[in-house]
Amino acid sequence: MKETVRKFVLKNALDFKGSVNPKAILGLILRSSPEFKKDFQKLNKEIESCIADIKDKDLKDIKNELDKLDPELSKEKKIEAPKGLLKPLRNAEIGKVVVRIAPSPSGALHIGHAYGSSLNALYAKMYNGKFILRIEDTNPENIYAGAYKLIEEDARWLTGNKISQIVVQSERLEKYYKHAKTLVDQEKAYICTCDVDMWREMKNNGEACLCRNLSTKEHQERYQKMFKEYAEGEAILRLKTDIKHKNPAMRDFGLMRINEHIHPRTKKASRVWPLMVFSVAIDDHELGLTHVLNGKDQTDNARKETLIMECFGWTPPEYQHWGFINFIGFKLSSSNTRLAIEQNEYTGWNDIRLPFLPALRKRGYQVGAFHKFASEIGLSLNDKTVKIEEFWKMVDAFNKDIIEPTSNRYFFLEEPIKITIKNAPEKEVKIDLHPEFKDHGARSLPVKGKVLIDKKDHKDLVEKRLHRLMDYCNIEVKGEGETFLSEDYEDYKNSEQKGKIIHWLPDSDDLVDVEIVMTDNSRLQGKGEADLKKVKEGDIVQFERFAFARLDKKEKDKLVFWYLHK
Repeated sequence: MKETVRKFVLKNALDFKGSVNPKAILGLILRSSPEFKKDFQKLNKEIESCIADIKDKDLKDIKNELDKLDPELSKEKKIEAPKGLLKPLRNAEIGKVVVRIAPSPSGALHIGHAYGSSLNALYAKMYNGKFILRIEDTNPENIYAGAYKLIEEDARWLTGNKISQIVVQSERLEKYYKHAKTLVDQEKAYICTCDVDMWREMKNNGEACLCRNLSTKEHQERYQKMFKEYAEGEAILRLKTDIKHKNPAMRDFGLMRINEHIHPRTKKASRVWPLMVFSVAIDDHELGLTHVLNGKDQTDNARKETLIMECFGWTPPEYQHWGFINFIGFKLSSSNTRLAIEQNEYTGWNDIRLPFLPALRKRGYQVGAFHKFASEIGLSLNDKTVKIEEFWKMVDAFNKDIIEPTSNRYFFLEEPIKITIKNAPEKEVKIDLHPEFKDHGARSLPVKGKVLIDKKDHKDLVEKRLHRLMDYCNIEVKGEGETFLSEDYEDYKNSEQKGKIIHWLPDSDDLVDVEIVMTDNSRLQGKGEADLKKVKEGDIVQFERFAFARLDKKEKDKLVFWYLHK
């Protein structure tokens, strides 16, 4: 037993970089040696003792000991991904996958980001891996200072607060400078001061510019001048590649450039900035990225990043792309939206009219709906066109599946009209807060024959038809008005003269004023039942025969809800 326990504890520690899981070890041992079940207590004590014994060992010693105990077990074996809605990633092992999202801080994340972020988050969860948020802010000209906080909030929401690490690129400039200098010193990169148009023409013709073959010392001096002497646009650091590469984009592309624009974080302290492919290549290596999942519009950038990594002798991550997703009917530009907010066209990033995550969270959308949308589309190279109507139809359906079981039902009337039901019984109507989940409890509506119904329902009260006031009674419209017929729902259900089912409110002084903010920012004003006072801010309810809505705030004289969806 002792030897068996020892080797499986060592194996578990080796697989998970020193971290051990007693339950996993126990399972492995019992599958290997089921005879130990009869001495369960002793087995558990032996596992605990062994874990304590190896806790201070380094991985090299653990590997050496396991090699001696069981060379076959010591061999690293590829672990297949668990089955699920998503296709397995190439060359992925459980517990070792590291993925990331890398938005620029130009504004909050929108529904386009929600797809990519959700897909990466789902794969991190599927492989018990790591999810990194990297904010790429190396272009000082297009940064909104408030976006750093907004993006972190959005990403935490989309991942269920499962972010392993948050990285801001403007805090890593010295790392990029160090690696750039290494490339210059090794003659793998050069400082180009050529006229941009002339250089582009030469590149397209597969010709090297005059700067390319200058001495190493000259380029080392030029590199230092980028930080003090050259003006913006006068010099750029380029990678030496195949100048006749069949893809012109791969020919001596830029790595670092000068930008004098004031950065909201570093202010005037920095003037030399990495281009995206350079900072991404360095970060993806240093952060241990195993898989980079993004749109196929990044295919050329992935090739450039690979070329950069090869210069340092690094192994690039697995790149897997998805096809273009063209959202038709959406305004998804962060820069344009920011300008509109500054001009007071919108109240902020959480304006109900915007398809940005702060607004969608505030309306009551659940992260699971976006995860479901991402898993339905999956990691496919096929291009897709998603119309605004189709997108909301899908996401609303996914969201409804999540919120429907927990959303209590209430009555709301936009244009209440009072009616008197002749001969109606005076009673306290008890209605379940949720028809399928009795444990939610019930709400109480005391009624004395006088009720409020919506104006549009009142117009549809056809004479000589049997109409149903929900959970209360059946009525018929005659010449003298509405008349009580019975309480039994079966009477209505079996009637050959079936009319409308109508939601209603008691004619009572304790009704609450309700305002519902609609998706076009218009407001519906109406009345709701008294029990709405018990709803907490942030709760989602379903207004019968209208829609789901989230209580945004309780004001002194009314409850303000945000419309969610049908």
